[in-house]
Amino acid sequence: MRSEAPPPARDLVLVGGGHSHVQVLRSLGMAPLPDTRVTLVAREAHTPYSGMLPGWVAGRYGWADIHIDLGPLCRFAGARLIVAEATGLDLERNALQCAGRPPMRFDLLSINCGAAPVALGAAGMSVKPIGRFLPQWRNALQDARPGARFLFVGGGPGGVELALAARRALPSEVRIELVTAQLLPDQGPWARRLIARKLAQAGVALRLATAAASRDGLLFLEDGEALAFDRLFWVTGVAAPPWIADSALAKDAQGFVTVDAALRSVSHPQVFAAGDIADLQGQARPKSGVIAVRSGPVLAANLSLALGGRPLQPFRAQKRHLSLIGTSDDRALACWSGLALEGGWAWRWKDWIDRRFMARFQNLSSAAKVGGPILRPRTGPKAWRAGESRSPAGQAFAAPRCGGCGAKLAAQPLRRALARLPAQEGEGVLQGIGDDAAVLSGAFEPLLLSVDGFPSLVDDPYLFGRIAAHHALNDIYAMGARPVGALALASVPLMAEAMMEDELHQLLKGAADALNADGVPLVGGHSSEGAELSLGVAVAGTADRPLLAKGGGRPGDRLLLTKPLGVGALLAAHMRGLAPSCSLAAALASMDQSNQAALAAFRAHKARALTDVTGFGLIGHLSEMLQASGIGARLWLGRLPALPGALESFRRGAASVLQAGNERALVDWELRGCAPEDPQVRLLADPQTSGGLLGCVPASEAAACRQALLKAGYPASAEIGMLAEEGRRLSV
Repeated sequence: MRSEAPPPARDLVLVGGGHSHVQVLRSLGMAPLPDTRVTLVAREAHTPYSGMLPGWVAGRYGWADIHIDLGPLCRFAGARLIVAEATGLDLERNALQCAGRPPMRFDLLSINCGAAPVALGAAGMSVKPIGRFLPQWRNALQDARPGARFLFVGGGPGGVELALAARRALPSEVRIELVTAQLLPDQGPWARRLIARKLAQAGVALRLATAAASRDGLLFLEDGEALAFDRLFWVTGVAAPPWIADSALAKDAQGFVTVDAALRSVSHPQVFAAGDIADLQGQARPKSGVIAVRSGPVLAANLSLALGGRPLQPFRAQKRHLSLIGTSDDRALACWSGLALEGGWAWRWKDWIDRRFMARFQNLSSAAKVGGPILRPRTGPKAWRAGESRSPAGQAFAAPRCGGCGAKLAAQPLRRALARLPAQEGEGVLQGIGDDAAVLSGAFEPLLLSVDGFPSLVDDPYLFGRIAAHHALNDIYAMGARPVGALALASVPLMAEAMMEDELHQLLKGAADALNADGVPLVGGHSSEGAELSLGVAVAGTADRPLLAKGGGRPGDRLLLTKPLGVGALLAAHMRGLAPSCSLAAALASMDQSNQAALAAFRAHKARALTDVTGFGLIGHLSEMLQASGIGARLWLGRLPALPGALESFRRGAASVLQAGNERALVDWELRGCAPEDPQVRLLADPQTSGGLLGCVPASEAAACRQALLKAGYPASAEIGMLAEEGRRLSV
């Protein structure tokens, strides 16, 4: 028997990491919703702050200064972070559709995904979404040549600030022009005169004209004139993304979600929206980051109130607000109600406001002290009754739960989750999912069996399913064999029935997609209720040719590794807030890669021994190979591929709990030019999940094998050492 805290009974899904949603997450970290699972779906793990973008372009701010890392913020809020791009909305089934993964259910949905500039024609790049603009701007800086012509289209504060920032960042020989029908259309004539003078002083040419279309290096104006350009940037009026515009939500003419004063959709009460994506009914205002920021506390309160079935609070958008426009010369314009003043004091004021806003989300340890107050619902959430939780439909959960009778998932949600999987068919499968046991034909000779599994190491159940499947397949690939079928043992935490069904489907769909991509059917398994999400995968395989065991290497053979190291250190660092989410993203991408093509490369180049690098780290699994072959090795530390941020994680004191035990294998090695505490040495003992293959190939095949691995999609593959008659040596 086990006693549990009340399980979640409904799903709150936040789409986009915009200025409003980061405040919702911060508020949830300070006042959690006890019966609600919160999920943030964001295209990138770091969300940029648009108010500081021109400062970054001008070189005043670093990348970290203008980004909020959504990973730590979600952990603070007790929310899941799923990095995915929304592509559609099924409002009949309350499901959010995302690219490359199954739909995600919700009970309440909030949208704060921003919008994109209206680009007239195929040529040029949009400044929004900012995450995609940043690498393009870096490329533009590198490619800028004397005499190049950079055009910025859009005369609002964003276009003006970016054109002036570009002037500061680019060589004087590069021409900068701002094209707009009207300069600062929402400001008064005095502000327009001041900014026109600033543009002229900075050497930014102003063209007062309306852009009609662009293509093939030409920007066409309404009067028929064509302007040639080397780079074109759109900072114009914004439009809703297609997945919003194509949805059944009530929208305005530009496709923005029409919401009432409470930020709730006027057509679908289960949907809220804020920021640029929202059309405030009866409160038409120009799109502004100020409104998105100010609506955040009201949105946070209303989501809580809506989940509790209580009256919502109105958001009153300001008709006028202070606008601070940076001019990239240590000065700014302060505009208010038709008035405008310019000076260094205005820039210092703007810089202070922006940094103060970012500090609220970058320094979460002092969240209760940094920034202004969080708006609270007028009435607190309903209290839990001891031992009971209720879903929106009134479903009750009895407590405590019995691991014998209550552990197995109910039949109907299990059947529905399995029915949503694609058909699982494959060579030799006589009976798959649906009977008491899977039946494979007896034509496999020899038959290999392996099993592996672990609790979820990421928030995303679909991604976790993929990683667990890749990890289990590696044991078969490490034998030089071909997997032919798999079984899954899934454990899902107690939640409302619809949530458990969806969680199981997401998990199994991820596993099935990874397995099926390698031609392996998922033929059966077992599901249970558990304390946390976990997945075990058993794989059967067969060998079409001689097996590749750990032994078999010969002196002189070269050691090739297919994937970079550092998964364990990065996961540990991320859990402790010592590594940014972008570093974790690289680790997840490495784990979510099959080694099937790597095995083919090793086979084609006469590999003599093979293993996969997992929990014992490279040094542990290599030691097993050497013991099986009865020989020694020389390793070249300088050639070890490392994931971005892995070595820095060691320097910051982050390491897996298995690290110390794995490092004991280093006592058998002679260190030359390095010390045991060196991060590169410690990298050898770092435990991997879904790691790479480590193979021994003849010296004459090493270069060709590495080229084959690179061509097969393993950019970090490296020749890291060689086998020797005796002894074990590590050298820089």
